Amino acid sequence: MPAKDKHHEAVKNALIKDGWTITHDPYILEMDDQEKLYVDLAAERILAAERGEQKIAIEIKSFISTSFFTDFHQALGQYMSYQWLLEDKEPTRKLYLAVPIDTLIWFQEKMLPQKAIQKLPLSLFFYNEVTEKIEKWID
Repeated sequence: MPAKDKHHEAVKNALIKDGWTITHDPYILEMDDQEKLYVDLAAERILAAERGEQKIAIEIKSFISTSFFTDFHQALGQYMSYQWLLEDKEPTRKLYLAVPIDTLIWFQEKMLPQKAIQKLPLSLFFYNEVTEKIEKWID
């Protein structure tokens, strides 16, 4: 099993504060050849207005290397692989990429992340690792 991200517990606590129940830590996606991929978390919450459940899986990234682009490429590759597997294994579960709030400006101003958000089925949220709070959702 891979090591947990540096901000794993902060994101987990932020989700709980936001009303989510953590159902898997990690969420294991098994491929047809018995290989396994490990998404960091899975959560769900009851939506009273819709009388249903909302289920999500979360891949957590800290973006702490010396290159945002390297971190972004790695995160995007993992995200797309997990997304394709989720479409087959559990299509009702929505995948999110969790990234630190201090990268929000980079995501808003740089062309590559903007294109990814516009052209891909990319959902993400920005978390504050200090306050353990989700600051912004992008669907």
